[in-house]
Amino acid sequence: MKAIMLAAGVGRRLYGDEGDQPSKALLPFGGKTLLRRHIEVLRPNGVEELTIVVGYRKEEVVAEALSVAGADFVDAVENPDFRGGPIVSLWCAREVLRSGAAILFMDADVLYHPMLLERLIGSRHENCFLLDRDIEPGEDPVRLCIRDASPVDFGKVVEGDFDMIGEWPGFLRLSPRVAARVADATETYIERGEIGVTYEEAVRDVLVDEPPGTFGYEDITGIPWIEIDFPSDLLRAEKQILPRILARPAPARGQGFA
Repeated sequence: MKAIMLAAGVGRRLYGDEGDQPSKALLPFGGKTLLRRHIEVLRPNGVEELTIVVGYRKEEVVAEALSVAGADFVDAVENPDFRGGPIVSLWCAREVLRSGAAILFMDADVLYHPMLLERLIGSRHENCFLLDRDIEPGEDPVRLCIRDASPVDFGKVVEGDFDMIGEWPGFLRLSPRVAARVADATETYIERGEIGVTYEEAVRDVLVDEPPGTFGYEDITGIPWIEIDFPSDLLRAEKQILPRILARPAPARGQGFA
């Protein structure tokens, strides 16, 4: 399995656009950057290679990754248009998506308990979303919609009747075939010049076009995690989520957090 991590963005919603802030991938929690925490989960769980899509402060991000894991594990792909839409970053990783390997897709700006990724990597579903039933209020969370025990829709704005709607933390497992389809869908947006859309749009296109049952999901409700987009997220990560991560060992597989 190969991992693709998007770490190119400026973090405007967190910092503004001054240009002197650190990459969100380098935010420290408990003496470790987010990037170091990611790598320390990936390597023991069978991920063979990590491709990081970089842009803003790319030298610092790459240097941190190499200091943790070395060039035999880490590869960097540059997104020169990193101030554009995030779909451009995913498009920059299209060769990896089409490499014939199973793919673990991940955002760099998430703090989480290692059990979250272990649950995804160890899933019986070769195409798998994560779902947290404790969805945050508001328009920002990316929603995963379940009907008849399968994901059927995905995005920040969804319509229809579903058995369950949960929040997606930003991690996705893809089979080689479906990963290649995501690359194709992403490239379609780029070719049309629609670079301002989110990468979730390309993933959704593949989800709704595939036969029911192609995708599954793992329920990670109760496992501590937070995506860091706004100053309030950073404060909550430091004051609430990190203490829960440090205080609780990983539960046995098949068990969640209370």
